[in-house]
Amino acid sequence: MTQTREENYAGVFDGAVGFGRRPALLLVDFVNAYTTPGAPLYAEGVVRAVAASVPLLAAARQAGIPVVFTKVLYHPGGLNGGLFLRKVPALRALVPGAPLAEIVEALRPLPEEVVIAKQYPSPFFATPLAPMLTALGVDTVILAGCSTSGCIRAGAVDGLQHGFRVIVPRECVGDRHEGPHEANLFDIQAKYGDVLPRAEVIARLRGG
Repeated sequence: MTQTREENYAGVFDGAVGFGRRPALLLVDFVNAYTTPGAPLYAEGVVRAVAASVPLLAAARQAGIPVVFTKVLYHPGGLNGGLFLRKVPALRALVPGAPLAEIVEALRPLPEEVVIAKQYPSPFFATPLAPMLTALGVDTVILAGCSTSGCIRAGAVDGLQHGFRVIVPRECVGDRHEGPHEANLFDIQAKYGDVLPRAEVIARLRGG
C-alpha cells in the first residue's frame, strides 16, 4: 500500500522544538517590492502574510520582546549581490532610496527596532543577527516574512544551525504560489522548526 506523505514521515520527522525562555520576532523582507501590484516581485501570498503579521507584531511589542526587521539592499552597481543577482535580476531594484526597497507601511519599524540590510536569502548569512540575538539572551526566533521557499526556509535552516528554536506562524509567511509555499512549510515543520497557527503564537506571547 502506498503511504501518504504524513505516514511516510511519521516517527522520523515529526518532532518539535517548542518555545524557549526568551523569544524574538524576526520580520524578513516585508518590503514594497512584494506588495506593489505590477512590480516584478509582487506576490498575493505576501500581501496576505503582511496583513496577518500586523496583529503578531502588535503582540510582540506588547510583550516587550525584541523585534528585528530585515530588508534586501544592494549597491547600485550590484557588485555586492554576487551570483544571486545574476540568478534573480529583479532584485537589482532593491537599492537605497528606492520605494520598492522600503518596509511596508503596515509594519513600519519603530525607532528603537533594528533593521538589518542583507544581500542573500538567509537573514543570518553575513549579518550581525545571530550574535545580536545571542547577546540579548534570545533562544527562540519567531520567523515571519517572505518568501516561504526562499528567505524563510533559509532563515529556518540557519536559525536552527545557530542554536535557535524556530517558530513559524503559518499565516505570517507568504510566497508567489501555494505549491512551493506549502512544500516548504512542510519541510520546515519536518526538519527545522515548528510551524504553528498564528493564534497559538500570539497566545504564547500574551501568556508570557
